[in-house]
Amino acid sequence: MEPEEPKPVRKNSLRMRAEERRKLMRIRLLVAVTAVLIIVAAGIRSAFQPVGEGSPVVKVAVERGKGVGGIGEALEKSGVIRSAAAFQVYVRWHGAGARLRAGRYSLSGRMSLARILQLLEAGPGHGDRLRITIPEGYTLTQIAEALEETGICDATAFREFTSQPGAWTGWDVGFTLPTGTLEGYLYPDTYEFLAHTAPEEIAKEMALNFSHRFVRPKEQEIAAAGHSLHEIVTLASLIEREARIPADRPRIAGVLENRLKKGMKLEIDATVLYALGHHKDRVLYKDLEIDSPYNTYRNLGLPPGPIASPGMASLEAALHPETNDYIYYVAQPNGAHVFSRTRAEHEAAVRKIRAAHKQQKGGAS
Repeated sequence: MEPEEPKPVRKNSLRMRAEERRKLMRIRLLVAVTAVLIIVAAGIRSAFQPVGEGSPVVKVAVERGKGVGGIGEALEKSGVIRSAAAFQVYVRWHGAGARLRAGRYSLSGRMSLARILQLLEAGPGHGDRLRITIPEGYTLTQIAEALEETGICDATAFREFTSQPGAWTGWDVGFTLPTGTLEGYLYPDTYEFLAHTAPEEIAKEMALNFSHRFVRPKEQEIAAAGHSLHEIVTLASLIEREARIPADRPRIAGVLENRLKKGMKLEIDATVLYALGHHKDRVLYKDLEIDSPYNTYRNLGLPPGPIASPGMASLEAALHPETNDYIYYVAQPNGAHVFSRTRAEHEAAVRKIRAAHKQQKGGAS
């Protein structure tokens, strides 16, 4: 039997295989180029980002005649920016090269390029750290006003940011912040900020301080308190605005717990003032009619959230209320409160305090 001759390979089939190989090579090349571009783009983007949250504030000398490139090198060497080249591109893109002013600046790697450029355009002195003390019991509005008075931040911008629902949902502060407002979660303390600091930077530092000072150290106590963190902070804010002497704080906390357990309205004047939006020395009967979820004369239970920034003593009182059977309290002229178990006792205490106050005024006249 004769051996069969090999069948000829069709030219069209060879061309198709060659085309498939070229197509596959093109796809592989495209994937490789895309990957390189992604890596390069990520590197470029990173160069424009702040150095990091833990970066310290350092003094940087911007010498006259150095130019944008020289200034960028000085900033990179000081650890304030990631890349001198990125800084140069950013400044020239904004056409700000001729507006940079020589001098010594207080800068930090936590700052964005936009913030650094803003300070270099403003000139020396605008980067100095300003000290501010936020008293216990301040509201967001009062904090905003204090920041503006100190030259740290615009009051309106701070109020708008801290009351903008969800603006801080991406923050990692060690606990879950409420979504509606930051009222009560900005810890009252002494801080140092740079002039013209962005509202979000200020609010985040104060929220982190709240976490470091209260949430983390008291984690187990908070878990065993029988209230959520939000309820604890809300209770603490009520105690902060009601108490005038330290000894009254845990006792007032006990009264609030008793009223909540009995299904009684809390009837706290401070919540009415918060609903009104301004302070008054005396709450009138007509004020008690304000239609607001914060009005505890009209609504059962706690208000929707804190009405101020509570200090540590009030937070501790909310965590560990005094066990008592008091239902009422009324303030005396010296700030201390008289506590009562019944409505009759309370009304008698109110009459006695009013009479003493009236007599005191009459004797002074």
